[in-house]
Amino acid sequence: MPQLKPTRRLWSREELILAFNLYLKIEYGKIHDQNPDVIQLGNLIDRTPGSISMRLANFASIDPFHQERGVVGLKNAMNQVQPIWDEFFENKEELLFQSEEILAQKENTPLRSKYKDILEDLKDLKGETVLREVKTRVNQCVFRKIVLANYAHKCAITRIDIPELLFASHIVPWSADEKYRLEPENGICFSALYDKAFDKGLIGINTDLKIIFSDSLKKKKDTEYFQKYFAPIENQEILKAQKYLPRKEFLEHHLDTIFNK
Repeated sequence: MPQLKPTRRLWSREELILAFNLYLKIEYGKIHDQNPDVIQLGNLIDRTPGSISMRLANFASIDPFHQERGVVGLKNAMNQVQPIWDEFFENKEELLFQSEEILAQKENTPLRSKYKDILEDLKDLKGETVLREVKTRVNQCVFRKIVLANYAHKCAITRIDIPELLFASHIVPWSADEKYRLEPENGICFSALYDKAFDKGLIGINTDLKIIFSDSLKKKKDTEYFQKYFAPIENQEILKAQKYLPRKEFLEHHLDTIFNK
């Protein structure tokens, strides 16, 4: 009697969301099945590393950045991953947070425990207030991971690769426009000094992705610290993002409203 082939288990919506969460947080060149993060997700959802890698490649196949580069990716499951992609770009705040809730559940760790270092001071808040703040902080943390991965975990100016010194700098500030808060193209990875200088408008990034100085910073050109920390980087092009280049409109907004003010 011929042996029946085992029925292939279809991917659930939750599993696809988790694969997309990982796709956003790792570098494109590391979506292979030997990556420990790929292996870990496979263990969490009882999938092989190869199947996780294939799903990541499916997401790459519908990523506009890779399409523009002519990277084909794997298109065989395009119809499955497209709705997740569309949902993220329609409502990043909800899907990012939901993906982290699902991930914590699979890890058998309460979300509040997993992120206790950034949520510790919320223990006295109640109701909708605490839920809103938890979502905001968790999403900010995930946004940082996305931006750091987008710059290969290096400062876009110095190439410093010490995670503790790196920030996901918003081009359009968090408080300026809610719809751009979690947009990957609205983040640049800077180390601490340049994150603060960019945030305060002392330096800007023009649409050629080169570093420019404000008049107030130029007034310090005779100082030792200017010569050491700023003079070498003027007109330097920042490190090219792996996937999500800074959007021109965002850079122009920063130059118009924050830079040199």
